[in-house]
Amino acid sequence: EVQLQASGGGLVQPGGSLRLSCAASGFTFSTYAMSWARQAPGKGPEWVSTIDRFSYLTTYADSVKGRFTLSRDNAKNTLYLQMNSLKPEDTAVYYCAKTISYTYYEAEYDSLGQGTLVTVSS
Repeated sequence: EVQLQASGGGLVQPGGSLRLSCAASGFTFSTYAMSWARQAPGKGPEWVSTIDRFSYLTTYADSVKGRFTLSRDNAKNTLYLQMNSLKPEDTAVYYCAKTISYTYYEAEYDSLGQGTLVTVSS
């Protein structure tokens, strides 16, 4: 059974930073691209970022480019999202996702984990 457990969310002031983690199990982590997606209150889901299997390529939504950094540790089966210069519009539940295809602008997932809430507010 695929399990994706996100953690690291919380309340942060505008301009602050958070680091999200996603612990993966139930599949061979190193053989899949992985993504983060988010859903803000009252809005639809939004793709945030994708990283390929070996960390050769990462892609980002324009809304987070230059502020967020996606990384992975295949030895630990863990995905990370470093979020800097956070804005109130980054407030959302963030989900990690086992990814089956992607482009520079979107990704398709077959498993989405339990999310973690990020709230950016003063």
